Amino acid sequence: MHLKNKIMKILSFLLFFIFLSKLMCFGSISDFEYIWSDIGIGSNNTSSRTTDATLVSSEALVENSLNLESESAILIEQNSGQILYSHNIHQKLRPASVTKVMSILLIMEALDSGKISLTDQIPCSENASSMGGSQIWLDPTETLSVNDMLKAICVVSANDCTVAMAEYLGGSEENFVAMMNEKAKELGMNDTCFKNCHGIDEDGHETSCYDISLMSRELLIKHPDVSNYTTIWMDSLRDGKSELVNTNKLIRNYKGATGLKTGSTSLALYNLSASATRDNLSLIAVIMKAPTTKLRFAEAQKLLDYGFANYSSKELGKKEDIVKTVNVSKGIEEKLDLVFEDTASLLLKKGEEKNITQEITIEENISAPIEKGKKLGEATYYLNGNAIGKFNIVAKEEIKKINFGNMLTHIYSRWFNIIR
Repeated sequence: MHLKNKIMKILSFLLFFIFLSKLMCFGSISDFEYIWSDIGIGSNNTSSRTTDATLVSSEALVENSLNLESESAILIEQNSGQILYSHNIHQKLRPASVTKVMSILLIMEALDSGKISLTDQIPCSENASSMGGSQIWLDPTETLSVNDMLKAICVVSANDCTVAMAEYLGGSEENFVAMMNEKAKELGMNDTCFKNCHGIDEDGHETSCYDISLMSRELLIKHPDVSNYTTIWMDSLRDGKSELVNTNKLIRNYKGATGLKTGSTSLALYNLSASATRDNLSLIAVIMKAPTTKLRFAEAQKLLDYGFANYSSKELGKKEDIVKTVNVSKGIEEKLDLVFEDTASLLLKKGEEKNITQEITIEENISAPIEKGKKLGEATYYLNGNAIGKFNIVAKEEIKKINFGNMLTHIYSRWFNIIR
């Protein structure tokens, strides 16, 4: 026991000496503008890079090179928003029930924010029950859960359920439509004006395939649980009395299909926002004013096939992967791990992986205090010398600035761990 006490005193003295040394330290910093480069980056994992959704590939600049018969069309990569194919993408057209992508988006926002829950019972007004078109024949005397309402809206495009949800969330359909237009403005949907929440033809109710791709992307990225509904092929409501079969035939017939929404009227003709994921690459194809329902599915499939055949998603680093461990001055800890803030991944044309170079830059003069998540560097990726992606490198943990109080606590913690 006497020997143990002597050892404890010696350790305390040594730790206190370290404390005094750290207080006197003003310049022990990390690397000077730390940079390194790698060549030939590539892997086969998922992508989640967020970039400007207006980024356009060279192929997209060749207008309608696939000779589509639909009035307008677009193909984007879901995670980056990069446009891979375009045809009259800003032409304003009637969206029909593809309108409901925005209605579903607002419902999912209300769910994820806690404003409503899946078990909430939604009443049906006389207005909602009289909508006509695609419906499940809601009765004003009945209620359905939000969960069942979402099934009906996503699977069979029920107008009555859409209006019932709109009235519940907005207080009235008019207020809900105002919410839809506000969200459209927030997303940069400059070709869009919503007049209703369901998509039945109405003068001035219009959007573009580009804008549909924006709201489809927002829905799929921010609210991935929506795929629990958009991937249903067949289901039922009301204890099996109401059968549901998805209006989107790609859910059954196309490998990797994740949604999203069909729409058709006599004036709008046949529209579709189709999403699919294969090998960690997620795509969204939008078709507007196809002359037949068969053609809208065929041309959406043609776009998706084109995307999967020509592009791949390459992960360069996972979120919170350690990029480097650096020295820190004036801190309670001397070392700090720097990590990727988000998963670093790129959309590439197949075969381009060998032409990718990487440059990582770390700040100089890293000193405490440092907040967890503070940006301290960047990883930039180049294709044939041109920058194609940039990702933040951040502090993995908080490091407090050294002072007498926290240093004593630190000494005690270390001392206790040593003698334990």
